[in-house]
Amino acid sequence: MTTARKLFVGPRVRRLRERRGWTQGALAGRLALSLSYVSQIENNQRPVTAAVLLKLADVFGGDIAQFSDEGDRHRLAELDAALNDRTLRVDPVPPVALARMVEQAPELAEAFLTLYQRHQRLQEDHAQTVDRLYGELEGGRTRGRPVPLPHEEVREHLNRRDNYLDALDRLGEEFAKRRALRPGARASAIVEALKADCGVDVMVAEPGFAWLRRHEPARRRLMIAPQLSDAQQAFQLATQYALLVHREVLEAEIREAGFTDLATLALARQALAHYFAGALLLPYAEFLAAARLVRYDVEQLQHGFQVGFETICHRLSTLQRPGERSVPFYFVRLDQAGNISKRQSATNFHFARHGGACPLWHVHEAFTLPGRILTQVVEMPDGTRFFGIARTVGRGGGAYRMPRKVFAIGLGCELSQARELVYADGIDIDDPRGVVPIGPGCRVCPRPDCVQRAFPPAGRDMVADSDMESLVPFRFVAG
Repeated sequence: MTTARKLFVGPRVRRLRERRGWTQGALAGRLALSLSYVSQIENNQRPVTAAVLLKLADVFGGDIAQFSDEGDRHRLAELDAALNDRTLRVDPVPPVALARMVEQAPELAEAFLTLYQRHQRLQEDHAQTVDRLYGELEGGRTRGRPVPLPHEEVREHLNRRDNYLDALDRLGEEFAKRRALRPGARASAIVEALKADCGVDVMVAEPGFAWLRRHEPARRRLMIAPQLSDAQQAFQLATQYALLVHREVLEAEIREAGFTDLATLALARQALAHYFAGALLLPYAEFLAAARLVRYDVEQLQHGFQVGFETICHRLSTLQRPGERSVPFYFVRLDQAGNISKRQSATNFHFARHGGACPLWHVHEAFTLPGRILTQVVEMPDGTRFFGIARTVGRGGGAYRMPRKVFAIGLGCELSQARELVYADGIDIDDPRGVVPIGPGCRVCPRPDCVQRAFPPAGRDMVADSDMESLVPFRFVAG
């Protein structure tokens, strides 16, 4: 017989209360509890009962998931990876101390991670500048970028929201229902909406048009590229619709994020408008029901909703609506050089914030078997295991001087939920012999015995001869 784990939610309750500017007494009144009871909860001197947990969810809005420790686990994983970065040259921090920091001082943890991002950006800018000016010569000084790049800042904001934006998601879903959108015939309905709601005419451009879409406010006209499919047209049209009709919702989200840099503001508006468009093409309730029915078979969902493989995977990683959550997925897109151009996660999967991904991760192998879906069970340095799929996708091309773009897409979930995916059928996911130990990236990976690493293990400036073997330049390899 197992004993239920006591739930202490003090720091989370305190954060939510302080964000609203309430006193403990005001919160006690809303919960119909005594002031001393609330004080004990906030100081983790008293666990919460199921009844009190429901009251808290009702008072603060949302569901009880906001009081879970999933967000803390994700932040703890990021802190652990950052502190293992050998460039910081810090002594190891005990796991219990990290856990206490995340629980008791989450603002400090977030501040440290922001500073770490800036440190990494400075390191990369320094290396690139030295390489550009002096070739292989090391040394010299350069003034790096003081803040994260715009796309990194926007991406981190979305990740902090579990990649789910409730207001925009529901607006997209409502539009799809009101206009009775159907796969293969979405664009025409959005064209009518742009005319009726915005007074904007849509025209298909001539061949050779250099943009996917171009809005001409003075002429009240929107030009669309001629080569786009119905789904691609619908996505571009819906993006413009969001920018015109739901501007206030976009700006409210931007204000909450605290973006100030002009480039970041512009990119954030575009990203939020894209989110609306994705929710419109793949309405939450309908898409989630279909995904569960086919057990997250991406290709079957592709055919049903008539969109691309990448679009389906991207949408699966955003299905975290309170009370209607999907299997939490991570999603990543990278090119053949290992550059990650998209990454988001509703799990605590350890992504490297900068640099390439682990070379043992199967997303790299996908390029050797184009179009095939590969599966893999991996284990992160903290012992967490994930089950994932990977496959290549391509776009563009069609002419000699129009090369085709090729990317690898990775999608996965924690191993405990792998059986909900059709891809786990016939695989003994519990067999330890099939588990591949990977890390977030060679620069921050602490594994001392990896045969594929490109840098010494994180936190170790000096390594053993056996570790150095694969790092020695001009090494001759038999065969």
